[in-house]
Amino acid sequence: MKVSSTPPLFPPNPDESIADLLLERRDADPAQTIIEVPDGAAWRPVTAHEFVGSVEALAKGLIAAGIEHGDRVGIMAATSVEWTRLDYALWFIGAAGTPIYETSSPEQVAWICENGALAAVVCETQAQAELLGSVYQGRLWVLGGPAWAELAAGARSVSDAVLAARREAVTGADLAALIYTSGTTGRPKGVELTHLNFTTAARNAVAELSWIVRPGARSVLFLPLAHVFARVINVIALASPAVMGYLPNTKTLVADLGTFKPTFLLVVPRVLEKVYNAAEASTGGGFKLKLFRWAAKVAIVSSREQDSRGGFTPVRRVQYAIAKRLVFRKLTKLMGGRLVHAVSGGAPLGERLGHFFRGIGLTVYEGYGLTETSAPTAVNRQFVNKIGSVGRPLPGQSVAVADDGEILAQGTHIFRGYRDNPEATAAALADGWFHTGDVGSLDDDGYLTITGRRKELIVTAGGKNVAPAILEDRLRGHPLVSQVVVVGDQRPFVAALVTLDEEMVPNWLSSHGKSALTIEQARIDPDIRASLERAVARTNQAVSRAESIREFRILSTDFTEANGYLTPSMKVKRSLVLRDFAAEIDALYAEAAASRANSAKAK
Repeated sequence: MKVSSTPPLFPPNPDESIADLLLERRDADPAQTIIEVPDGAAWRPVTAHEFVGSVEALAKGLIAAGIEHGDRVGIMAATSVEWTRLDYALWFIGAAGTPIYETSSPEQVAWICENGALAAVVCETQAQAELLGSVYQGRLWVLGGPAWAELAAGARSVSDAVLAARREAVTGADLAALIYTSGTTGRPKGVELTHLNFTTAARNAVAELSWIVRPGARSVLFLPLAHVFARVINVIALASPAVMGYLPNTKTLVADLGTFKPTFLLVVPRVLEKVYNAAEASTGGGFKLKLFRWAAKVAIVSSREQDSRGGFTPVRRVQYAIAKRLVFRKLTKLMGGRLVHAVSGGAPLGERLGHFFRGIGLTVYEGYGLTETSAPTAVNRQFVNKIGSVGRPLPGQSVAVADDGEILAQGTHIFRGYRDNPEATAAALADGWFHTGDVGSLDDDGYLTITGRRKELIVTAGGKNVAPAILEDRLRGHPLVSQVVVVGDQRPFVAALVTLDEEMVPNWLSSHGKSALTIEQARIDPDIRASLERAVARTNQAVSRAESIREFRILSTDFTEANGYLTPSMKVKRSLVLRDFAAEIDALYAEAAASRANSAKAK
């Protein structure tokens, strides 16, 4: 078994809580700005003293309302400073926030409330309150509502001494978050994360990633705080010298980046894919489109030459200077003008995007982690950023690749177990390691590369093992493509189900003189199919012929959270797709067999 480990920069402190990290920052400089909140077209600064004061007031209100040490409180809301304030208020009194996805069904909400034995739930809108009220009979507080005002009023009855006693009673072993995995099959499992999981991850990450979370660093968080990825990065940022802003969604992202001017971002690959595709679509076709594609190629080739040669050739230096002046500067200005770093997780980024963004001046450090690992387990580094890998373990952590290819993880960031599920806990935490279910490899420098999920490996009728992730990720990079599911288990060859990105299709149609076509007509348009055939051919360059996609079918519907084919963390529910589109898959292979038979007869 191959193992990669990184020594800790900060040893675990079992007496420390997440609240201690925030108070440490306040005590260093109470007047420093740590958060900025939207205020019209500008951003209003919030000092460390001001934010801690608001957290303490809410914590007192929660105590007055009867929230006890060890209680779990549900949170159904968009990413905001109010979510962050509530998280810290709960941590100050030894309680734990339990996210409930805004898109969850009544059955899923009922399961989280029941299995989590929630003492109360906080939501944001009246519609959410009505949904919760239909399945949950406990205390329900709506942000900004009358019951929320009562919390503030109740705070006056709780003394500073009582709050201090509650905070000082919290240790690293206490539950900090109960997060239900979105799951592609079965009921979600409640992942129990402790204060020690968060504090050791935060302290080591701040020290190891000091070139990102440095004095003067700024970031705006728009990924859902219901996901562990955003939540832990939030704790890391507030324990560092950085300033954080919050956005509930990405609808106004470009405009908000322009006013906030971040230096680093937390992203998922789909956001970067959309940024690239939107930039390409905005050219409107013609010469500008050709210029963009030329500049994109220069960016990608230049980035690759940095790795292989350590610098540019004379010709490339001239090309890069032209591309930077005509294209790259406009892109970086759209993102605020100061953005130089991004940390990407949640899914594979792909080499093409990684090299493109580094080529234009935005270095993306791909990382890896799961809810059970408190998010960050491995990440690339400033001076050794191996695009295509997810880096090496963070300080105090280890990763291993078992003989069967499964990735294992070890360290103080590993969860303590699944709530009320000892069987699943024992299966996941075996032999001193957390068994991730992912498959990958380690190079000689200890850098990890993810190749897929164990349960998703395809074995063709010819006995070839195929990891679908690399094919799906590459093909999904095409502007027209929304989702891809590679199929072929016990079939004669590998094929794919493809859905179209309905936001990007109109731009493509317009630039190709076909703006009169509807989405339904676009799905059967020969030019769109031809464009996807070229994309499939490029995708297949990454694998052997036996692993390549031979046929594909464009489906009449996309995979979304609303129709149940995507999890809240944007993962495709593969088993559900294979079940519900079995007829489409059968037809794809039947048509291919008939076509081959006819070709054989013609010969």
